[in-house]
Amino acid sequence: MISIIIPALNEENYLPKLLNCIKNQTYKDYEVIVADANSKDKTKQIAKKYGFRIVKGGMPAFGRNNGAKAAKGEIFLFLDADVQFDNNFLKDSINEFNKRKLDAAGCYIRPIGSNIFDKIFFGIFNLWIGLTQYFYPNASGSGIFCRKWLHKKVNGFDDTIKLSEDMDYVRRCGRYGKFRVIESAKSYVAMRRFEKEGHFKVGLKLLLSALYRIFIGEIRSDVFKYNLKYRK
Repeated sequence: MISIIIPALNEENYLPKLLNCIKNQTYKDYEVIVADANSKDKTKQIAKKYGFRIVKGGMPAFGRNNGAKAAKGEIFLFLDADVQFDNNFLKDSINEFNKRKLDAAGCYIRPIGSNIFDKIFFGIFNLWIGLTQYFYPNASGSGIFCRKWLHKKVNGFDDTIKLSEDMDYVRRCGRYGKFRVIESAKSYVAMRRFEKEGHFKVGLKLLLSALYRIFIGEIRSDVFKYNLKYRK
């Protein structure tokens, strides 16, 4: 069984789209855990309506870890609340994950919408994670697979990291298990942060943060003033 873990805070506008994607999967051997960070909107009611479990959440790293503690599956799939995918996403991903004997994996991601700048940005991102997967694993919270034993081995996500805790997580997973990027299925992500703060501003922060991690280390201060709070 796969345990799908979704950290969420005030996600009533996006969570139903993701949960519908999950409900429509051709692969049915899964459980869904929503780690809710005390939402003030209908996030918890929506999760309950779909019959999915709810655990205490917080910042994304804490929510993912708390969801993993409650998970029953041997494979975890960590998803952000604003992603979508086609009906064969789980089937194709799990088949590839097992066939390639992977222990952790990321996903290539695409933007939801037709903005050419979004497509260029994620094209560069996908090229980056594809090239580095063999020696310096990178993956987004928009889709991370990990075997339960490996999640425990690396002590889960590091909640002291202010930015790119998902990248740090798969990097550490790559030390003890086989990491690759899934090729047979893709995740589609909402562009709300880019639309809210501006494409150039967010893109530049992410580029600088990647360089910071390579040459200095994990980001444990708010040096980039990146707003980690969830946005509607």
